[in-house]
Amino acid sequence: MIEMGDSALPYPSIRELGLEELDLLVETRIEVLRCVFELPPDYDTSALAATNRAYYEQAIPEGSHIACAAFSGKEFVACAGMCFYRQMPSPESPDGNCGHLMNVYTRPAFRRQGIGRALVKWLLVRARDRGVDRVFLDTTPEGRSLYENLGFIGLEDYMEKRL
Repeated sequence: MIEMGDSALPYPSIRELGLEELDLLVETRIEVLRCVFELPPDYDTSALAATNRAYYEQAIPEGSHIACAAFSGKEFVACAGMCFYRQMPSPESPDGNCGHLMNVYTRPAFRRQGIGRALVKWLLVRARDRGVDRVFLDTTPEGRSLYENLGFIGLEDYMEKRL
């Protein structure tokens, strides 16, 4: 059971997804991308599927990515992942070990039940176990309160340039 304070969800467990479930990893990633980017049903995701497959094939064995999912019986209901990387050490990150939380997604029928929160907490434990001292993420307005309730704070000085 996924423990949530005094209550437990009716899902058997959160489990890590590995290369033996590569098809599921790619399918769920494409489902997340369709939702987040509001891709139309006829949008061709074959190239994205291929590049995500190649990403997982490299990143999972080398330990730079971990993915997990929750199921209701055999039905996939939610997923989340974290990329691990090292940046230059600083006072805010003495070892420079960082994580990027991503792909946090719960199917609409299963939302507002604490599943996403449980997945994020599961990943944060594994990140801490790997010596990660900072975790970053991108969020949608709908997900912001989840992360704030877990102690994430907004960064005002963060900028991006796409190349």
